[in-house]
Amino acid sequence: MNATLSTREILAVHGGAPVRNTVLPYGHQALEEADIQAVVEVLRSDWLTTGPKVGEFEEAFAAHVGAKYAISFSSGTGALHGAAHAAGLKEGHEAITSPMTFAATANCVLYLGANPVFADVCSDTLNIDVDKAKAAVTLRTRAILPVAYAGHPSDLDEILTLADQHGLVVIEDACHALGARYRGCSVGSVAHMTVFSFHPVKHLTTGEGGMVTTNRADFAESLRRFRNHGISSDARQRQASGQWFYEMVSLGFNYRLTDIGCALGLAQLPRLDQNLLRRREIAAQYNEAFQQIPGIIPPTVRSDVKPAWHLYPIRLNLDRLCVGRTEIFAALRAENIGVNVHYIPVHLHPYYRQQFGYRGGEFPVAENAYERLISLPMFHDMSDGDVEDVVEAVEKTLTCFAA
Repeated sequence: MNATLSTREILAVHGGAPVRNTVLPYGHQALEEADIQAVVEVLRSDWLTTGPKVGEFEEAFAAHVGAKYAISFSSGTGALHGAAHAAGLKEGHEAITSPMTFAATANCVLYLGANPVFADVCSDTLNIDVDKAKAAVTLRTRAILPVAYAGHPSDLDEILTLADQHGLVVIEDACHALGARYRGCSVGSVAHMTVFSFHPVKHLTTGEGGMVTTNRADFAESLRRFRNHGISSDARQRQASGQWFYEMVSLGFNYRLTDIGCALGLAQLPRLDQNLLRRREIAAQYNEAFQQIPGIIPPTVRSDVKPAWHLYPIRLNLDRLCVGRTEIFAALRAENIGVNVHYIPVHLHPYYRQQFGYRGGEFPVAENAYERLISLPMFHDMSDGDVEDVVEAVEKTLTCFAA
């Protein structure tokens, strides 16, 4: 794996030999025997769901991020939906969020009959621009949903100040940012509510799953009811007290995370710091290698944060290349580097175009970034050889397509 490649080397997309013989995905879960045994123990127990592992996982998670409460959900999307409900969003309300995110961030507002209002992003971090968010506040605004894009926290202090001025709830979408730190504080302990995802490509997985952390007891109670059909007690509580009676006190959903998933999360939580350290090592290797490649703009890290590096999104400097992102993407895939793109800005999806009349051009920073973004492989189980393969493939491809 020679880091210095001749411009005459033929790309795999042009018929040459690929850098790798097998595909390296952009993200992948890492499971150990202890994780499997933890799940097996639950499968042999009396409780597969609404059992003791749920509370154990929630308490351990809350302690890890420094929050008073952690409420588990069956997915990150369910957790976002629950947080939006706890914030009191309903028909006629608005919530401000970023267009540079997965659609679930904005969809959770729509689920409650409210309208998502987008504010463009900062050109360096691709997180929501607080000045643009300020300009988007109206009398109908009830919440702000900043997104920690790629694992880099947003300007939370400034966002919380804005929220305090207008009586808004801040729901941080930190589905990329478990383990990140913002101005010395753990993400999950800063915003009014913080949402995490446990999808397999994240820092910790429960298969599917999510969590909301908060320091407010009223939010925690609302979240617990919402994920359990709006019922004020769960089956284990009723069995422990010898009672059968229950009451549905609000409209909720079945968003419960199983004991199976919670056991998997509990087994992985002690390795979270180790996983984060490895991701940061990989990011450092990428950063060093890509400083010397003129066709690449590496991710920006502000001095007051410590990112979690869920993604490693590069931007292509198209002025230094003779082709566009489509051709670079195809060439890297042909080298068996499983690159991806994060994200198509939400307002450009057909549903949002049809429902809200977006035509493109409304959020130029996000749209400009989208045309240049490629996510390189980033997961804590990558070997140094995997990292070298990515660097070699990127250098090989951009050398070939240099303007």
